[in-house]
Amino acid sequence: MSEPTYQPRGLTFEQFEVGAEVLTAGRTITEADIVNFAGLSGDFNAIHTNAVHAAQDTFGRRVAHGMLVHSIATGLAVQTGVIEGTVLAFRELSAKFSLPVFIGDTIHVRLEVTEKKALPRLGGGNIHLKVNVLNQDGKVVQRGEWVMLVKSAA
Repeated sequence: MSEPTYQPRGLTFEQFEVGAEVLTAGRTITEADIVNFAGLSGDFNAIHTNAVHAAQDTFGRRVAHGMLVHSIATGLAVQTGVIEGTVLAFRELSAKFSLPVFIGDTIHVRLEVTEKKALPRLGGGNIHLKVNVLNQDGKVVQRGEWVMLVKSAA
C-alpha cells in the first residue's frame, strides 16, 4: 500500500475562466479576532480596542481593523477550495474600505475572475479577481482587486 499524498483542490491557471464567480461561506467577526489582530499587528488604535473611547467616536462602538477583515477574506477564499494548493504567490491587491465592520458582523466574499495572463516562465499565470466583501445585510464593506500567481497544469 502506498503512502497517501496531498492533492491540491484548487484550480490550475488553465481551469480559471474570465467571468466565473465564487461566493464564500460566512464568518462572524469576534472580539477575540480584534484583540488577536491588534496583538499580531501592533495596531492598538482606540477605535478597535477601547470600548469607552469607541462609544464616543464616529461609529459609537468598536470597529474591526480593515486589514483584519481583508485577511479573513483571503482565508475565506482559500476555504472555498478554488485556490487551495494551487496559488504560488499573492502578487498584488487593491482595497477600498467602504463601511465599518463591527463585532458580531458576519462577512462573506464574492470573487469574480476578470482577467488571466499566462506567465509560463513562472510556472503558471496571473489571475485577476474582483473582490467584494459583504456583510450580513449584503452591503459591500470592502472592495478591490487581487492578483494571484496560480500554477499551470503542465
